[in-house]
Amino acid sequence: MFSPPLHRQRHQFVIDFVKRNKPKKVVDLGCSECSLLQKLKFHREVELLVGVDINGTTVKKKMHRLVPISTDYLQPSYDQLRIELYQGSVTQKDARLRGFDLVTSIELIEHLTLADVKSFSEVVFGYMTPVAVIVSTPNSEFNPLLPGLVGFRHSDHKFEWTRAEFRSWYSMVCLEFGYEVEFTGVGQAPSGQQEGVGFCSQIGVFRRRGVRDGCNMVLGDDAEDVFSYTLLYSINFPSLRDNNTLRKVLVSEVLYWAEKLKSGWMEERTGEWSGAYSLCQTAAGGEGSSNNFLLPFVSAGRCVSVPLDVLWSCCPKISALTGSVCNLRHLLLDEPEVKLSQDGAAVLVNYQEQDLEEEEDHNDLEDSGYAEARQDSHTAEQEENWEANV
Repeated sequence: MFSPPLHRQRHQFVIDFVKRNKPKKVVDLGCSECSLLQKLKFHREVELLVGVDINGTTVKKKMHRLVPISTDYLQPSYDQLRIELYQGSVTQKDARLRGFDLVTSIELIEHLTLADVKSFSEVVFGYMTPVAVIVSTPNSEFNPLLPGLVGFRHSDHKFEWTRAEFRSWYSMVCLEFGYEVEFTGVGQAPSGQQEGVGFCSQIGVFRRRGVRDGCNMVLGDDAEDVFSYTLLYSINFPSLRDNNTLRKVLVSEVLYWAEKLKSGWMEERTGEWSGAYSLCQTAAGGEGSSNNFLLPFVSAGRCVSVPLDVLWSCCPKISALTGSVCNLRHLLLDEPEVKLSQDGAAVLVNYQEQDLEEEEDHNDLEDSGYAEARQDSHTAEQEENWEANV
């Protein structure tokens, strides 16, 4: 009946809320197969993403959806993300879930008994005290429009509220725990019936009163620290804010660019032009300065010296990662993969044996007069051809 499907509309509602409000700490209660968490992990406004479900087996089967992908390691950003999954009941308190910016409860509350709904309200709104809560639940007034439906929409549902019953519950929550609510939903009725039956899934968006500038101060700090949930999974995504990750990325970039510039320097010596220099030439200030810019690349024994200021100027990523040549030098000092000059001002890149052989062969040929003889031979051959064609 719905396009997109109703479950996608519910998830998109949460995603749109996250985009607008940019919560840093989000927990999805009743995360089940982790499908909503899988979508939220790509929205890096979130720094801590938590899922809770009473069925640990289901969570374990699907939690592989939340692992970092290869690009997270190859191209880490400055964004931070930690994901945690817990097995536990939403009617029980756990101190690790206090003070979140957003709590979502998508099609969960109708699976609880009415006694458990009271405990749920006390745990979520009274103990966890998040800045915002999104609760969605079936609207029973819409059920007559669902083809072939007899009874509740799911065999595990303990109830399905009308719009008036849902309003009665969230009015009580707001009054008791200091929240205000916006009533909305997803899944519109056919034309002309929306006002009569409402949305297929009704949604309450709760916001805690007295919260300013998105700063969440946990209420009731004297509450007991209870840890009733079992941690099933936790992972920190690669981030450039982590010093180890930053160093790994930086070393990779430095080694790549040092090798690239070394190759270009050697090609310049043999009269060939390297594409690596077009970028360096621009960084150095144009064509007029290109020759001077190449002078610092000098051979030191069996090494080529690539100055750090050249690396910093040529590679935007290196400059972005370090901020200054001084920081670049500091970050590379203790890296065993990078060999620095004695004064720490340049990276030393080893000649490869092939590099040495090619350069020696080139010099030997020039010294032997081969190039001149080859030119003379080529000229004589041209003259013969011209004479034959006259």
